[in-house]
Amino acid sequence: MLLQMEKITKLYGDVAANAGVDFTLEEGEVHALVGENGAGKTTLMRILYGEETPTSGTIRLRGKELVLRSPEDAIRAGIGMVHQHFMLFPSFTVAENIVIGREPRSGILFDRKKAAEEAARLSAEYGMPVDPHRRIADCPVGIQQRVEILKVLYQGADIIILDEPSAVLTPPEVKELLAAIRGLARRGKSFILITHKLQEVMDVSDRITVLRDGRVVATVRAADTNVDELSRLMVGRELVPLEKRPARPGDPVLEVEGLTVRGGRGKAKPLLDGVTFTVRAGEIVGVAGVSGNGQTELVEAIAGLRRIDAGRIRLCGRDVTGADARDLRRHGLAHIPEDRYRWGSAKEESVADNAAMGHTDSAKRSGFLLRGRLRRMAEAWIAGFKIKAESPAVKAGSLSGGNLQKLIAARELAHGSPLVIAAEPTRGVDIGAMEIIHAGLLKRRDEGGAILLVSSELTEILKLSDRILVLYEGRIAGEFRADEATEEAIGRLMAGVTDHAEHAVSAGRAGRSDGADLAASRG
Repeated sequence: MLLQMEKITKLYGDVAANAGVDFTLEEGEVHALVGENGAGKTTLMRILYGEETPTSGTIRLRGKELVLRSPEDAIRAGIGMVHQHFMLFPSFTVAENIVIGREPRSGILFDRKKAAEEAARLSAEYGMPVDPHRRIADCPVGIQQRVEILKVLYQGADIIILDEPSAVLTPPEVKELLAAIRGLARRGKSFILITHKLQEVMDVSDRITVLRDGRVVATVRAADTNVDELSRLMVGRELVPLEKRPARPGDPVLEVEGLTVRGGRGKAKPLLDGVTFTVRAGEIVGVAGVSGNGQTELVEAIAGLRRIDAGRIRLCGRDVTGADARDLRRHGLAHIPEDRYRWGSAKEESVADNAAMGHTDSAKRSGFLLRGRLRRMAEAWIAGFKIKAESPAVKAGSLSGGNLQKLIAARELAHGSPLVIAAEPTRGVDIGAMEIIHAGLLKRRDEGGAILLVSSELTEILKLSDRILVLYEGRIAGEFRADEATEEAIGRLMAGVTDHAEHAVSAGRAGRSDGADLAASRG
């Protein structure tokens, strides 16, 4: 046995993040670690990577006891970790990022030529093509993921921990990543894979360990299980199939006409180029696209977080072009942001205070804030969305990423706003949390709300949307009715393949968004 973690316990006060966890890893194995948000997966791997110290328990590597006080100790032992949020320097080249911390030198100077040669050698040896001289800022996320893995391999890792490695990848990039993992495993590298994407677990893993509430509930071979069984083990119950009623679209709520956002720093090509569409009451309009094709700019422009260079935005019939985020909230916009830490929360403040964001006007009397009412609201959302928090008084930053995401979704949906922008609403959340958030979005739609859903997860787009727009290089490349959309057709437009564009546009006309009519009426 290559690695043994025996009876690992980690206590935070009276809370057990891990409680007597046993976990093993064989040489050349891909071992997936799955469980709901807050189940203890990341804590266990942070212990293995030296970022946390266990309260009790033993780690053995090739039969010898191993004490890890820091990531440097882990790296020296041949254990590397690729975090969910890439830790790369955008202004550095691929080669510079791969060798950072162990830079080859010529005398006292950094040897860039040698660094590029080392990067090219690793790239060829492990079948992960990269351009050593390309700046990270100019690399798509799939290449950045390769660079992270190559960086760990350069450090000499035999055990590689991957934390949600496909969270920001397109379907083709995911296939390439899984193929690379299997190829490296055949060469003797061992992987621990943390992910919520159970089909990927089934596709690439040899064994699977399921955690629930900090304890191991099962370790099974992938060949002996399936997605449904893993789901039941994770949540401890049968999942209820999502009920999606036919949409009943009403009046336009969001009207976007000719929206243009130009890139800064001399960029000739706009980030958004004349985007026009409408979202009606009682429907979900999904926006699909490869990350970096204008989705972030679209959401930020509509939500008042980015300056618009041209075009108009109407919300509930009111021209809100250029309005700031506060005004847009007052006019009827709720926003589940793409970045839960930057835009969605204040990590150092309490869960109750984060829950109160945007709700304070409804919790005042004679100018005084009714904190008891806000606390009760937070407690109701914690219960309804099954958020794992010790109490509403703990810092929001102490929640796992998925539980913080559920808090933000609960807060925004509770506004009852005419328009909800949901940007990557289930990124990094488990299957149980996804079920809750999806049900919340559909409930708001059925109540008459308009939902703009922006997601890099095609399965999510297809599952929830009534109409689907495909964004490519800042323009709408096509539109589909939900009943005609296929993953293949959408994926081709996402990749810039235009032979399906005529069908996509005709499908869009059949389920018309009225964006073109809006533009024509003002022509």
